[in-house]
Amino acid sequence: MKKFLPLIVALFFINGCMINNVPRYEEEVKAKWAQVMNEYKRRADLVPNLVKTLKAYAAHEEKIFTEVTKLRAQATQIKAPDEILKDKQAFEEYLAAQQKLSSALSRLLAISENYPDLKANKNFLMLQSQLEGTENRIAVARRDYIEAVKRYNLELKTIPNKWVAKLLYPEAKEMPTFTIPQDQRKVPEVKF
Repeated sequence: MKKFLPLIVALFFINGCMINNVPRYEEEVKAKWAQVMNEYKRRADLVPNLVKTLKAYAAHEEKIFTEVTKLRAQATQIKAPDEILKDKQAFEEYLAAQQKLSSALSRLLAISENYPDLKANKNFLMLQSQLEGTENRIAVARRDYIEAVKRYNLELKTIPNKWVAKLLYPEAKEMPTFTIPQDQRKVPEVKF
């Protein structure tokens, strides 16, 4: 055993920089997730203004306004626990609420096509542009989060990093990433 001790010590020194990878990558994942949540909040803050602007033009579309308002409330009421990244069910529930809001917003914006005056309204155009920009920022934040989770999860799966993680960070577990719901995986059917 004494023969191998210098080899073990040398391996730790050679790979010394990886000793802190697990907490470093975990903090990176948390920061990326915070940015995703920040973008979702920005979108939720834009929804009431968008609904008010649209209501002025399309009062008889009350059903979609009610639905969007309800889904926004649901999406913002789901409190993401501090440990959401370690609770797969809470993570999936949060994402499902955000996906429902995204879907309702798409339907809401589709309604605007029926109102030519609305499409020329400066407030609506500004809100629509902000919402589109926010959706793009959400996509970028999600992509960055996915990359950070990939790096972190690989750290926990690859050798010798896996050994270091098990030895020094036994509580470290893989983190969840975004998945596409089954109903959205179908290729849209195009008919002419």
